[in-house]
Amino acid sequence: MKRLFTIILLISMFPLLAQEEKKDSTLYKWVPSLVSGLNISQIAFENWSQGGENSLAFTLSADFKLGYKSDRWHFRNQVKGAFGKTKLGDDEIRQTDNEFFVESVLSYHILGWAVNPYFSNLVRSSFTDGFDYKKEPAERIADFFDPGYITQSVGFTYDKFANFQTRLGVAFQETITRTDELAFKYSDDADTPDEIEKFKFETGIESVTDANFTLDDNLLYSSKLRLFTRFEDLAVWDVRWDNTVTAKVNNWLNVNLGVIVIHEVSQTRKTQLKQALQIGITYTIF
Repeated sequence: MKRLFTIILLISMFPLLAQEEKKDSTLYKWVPSLVSGLNISQIAFENWSQGGENSLAFTLSADFKLGYKSDRWHFRNQVKGAFGKTKLGDDEIRQTDNEFFVESVLSYHILGWAVNPYFSNLVRSSFTDGFDYKKEPAERIADFFDPGYITQSVGFTYDKFANFQTRLGVAFQETITRTDELAFKYSDDADTPDEIEKFKFETGIESVTDANFTLDDNLLYSSKLRLFTRFEDLAVWDVRWDNTVTAKVNNWLNVNLGVIVIHEVSQTRKTQLKQALQIGITYTIF
């Protein structure tokens, strides 16, 4: 009778054991993903009576993610960048896309807690020099780590769902410049007029929210909202809101609508807006 009872108990527990094994199969493994994209636009005219100019534009993009999970530790990394140029007629080649960021988030999951402690590090910069083409001649306004931003934060994160994570913590932000012309704009201390500082250290509060939703079978929406404020002036917030809607035509062809809203008083008092509609090749390498 005891044997029969033991057999029945093991059989009844088998689905639970199998489920637990399936759940744990993703633990203690590095999970990488890499999606690269290429968008090209080209038009040429020869004896065309209706007017127009030759043009060529391209944008390269890459989004690399690497995650690791254990029973308690979650480690998420992301490297994302875009680089693009365009040429219209006889004009010089101009920059159209030029940025990258590297983000790492390490969190410790405590049983029974709704939120968990975390540490993060964020690096932001341009790949190469960028210009304001509205001015004549074009004004150089950015370059690789000129300026560059590095932000560390410690606080609590909520990441119970795969498609939604948010975190809030105390942050330390370093602004780094390499030339006097851009140091004067981004990192210089106005209280020391006789010296141009190329390094600025600030403390404050950072909030970052990531969301990814499937709107339809082939329609994806991703959003990343970052807020940062300094303790010396909590009424002023840096805002970066990155939104992308992706329509998958097939496994390698996508239509992307990207909208980025930035408000950083240290750069300009006006709200910055970038919108891009692109059709191009997107390839998931792994």
